[in-house]
Amino acid sequence: DIPESFDARTKWPKCSSLKHIHDQANCGSCWAVSTASALSDRICIASNGRKQVHVSATDILSCCGNQCGYGCNGGWPIQAFNYFSKQGAVTGGDYKATSGCRPYPFHPCGHHGKDTYYGECPNEATTPKCVRKCQKSYKKSYKKDRSIGKDAYEVPNSEKAIQREIMKNGPVVGAFTVYEDFSYYKKGIYKHTAGKARGGHAIKIIGWGKENGVPYWLIANSWHNDWGENGYFRILRGSNHCGIEENVVAGHV
Repeated sequence: DIPESFDARTKWPKCSSLKHIHDQANCGSCWAVSTASALSDRICIASNGRKQVHVSATDILSCCGNQCGYGCNGGWPIQAFNYFSKQGAVTGGDYKATSGCRPYPFHPCGHHGKDTYYGECPNEATTPKCVRKCQKSYKKSYKKDRSIGKDAYEVPNSEKAIQREIMKNGPVVGAFTVYEDFSYYKKGIYKHTAGKARGGHAIKIIGWGKENGVPYWLIANSWHNDWGENGYFRILRGSNHCGIEENVVAGHV
């Protein structure tokens, strides 16, 4: 019942959010950015393409507070999903976007030609303040603009459970340990071989496949679309590589 390969972008072609890569810039907001991105996809998928919104990562990042963690210094995707199911979030968009209530506040940075590791941003950004109102150019009120989810849940640490979840409800958020060699990733299936651990990183898993007999997860990163495979990367699947299968979370919308 599980196909050899699956790509949410081709399964749900109406949903433009699935093809969008974010840029978290110099803020450790991967937990909020990946969750907001998965929620945007799931809202579109659940509505059969009728409801297309870019859930604001900024709203979650700035308003969830201690429950979610440390803002630009890291946080927990499960708590971001939880927050969305209780408080909801308004619409957002990329830096300077005018089509949403609270777009992303940080200018993309750290992308120097082919050397695209986001760690090069000049310094760590400060977590934005929780402002419960929309930017001036946006016509809706904060309250009217908000969407609220149904729940938040952990997906079992099993390859098949993760695959079934993605096929049924759309992309999920996972986390893995970033080692030094990941910063040299350009293309192909990432397999950790060398270097020290640099910390955890939350990402969005959108599918899977096999290349030359090697199984992989297909993943959207939040380091701009000039990183990796047009903003995406692939990592070894089925062996909990770098912890990729043990922290998968999602939420019903």
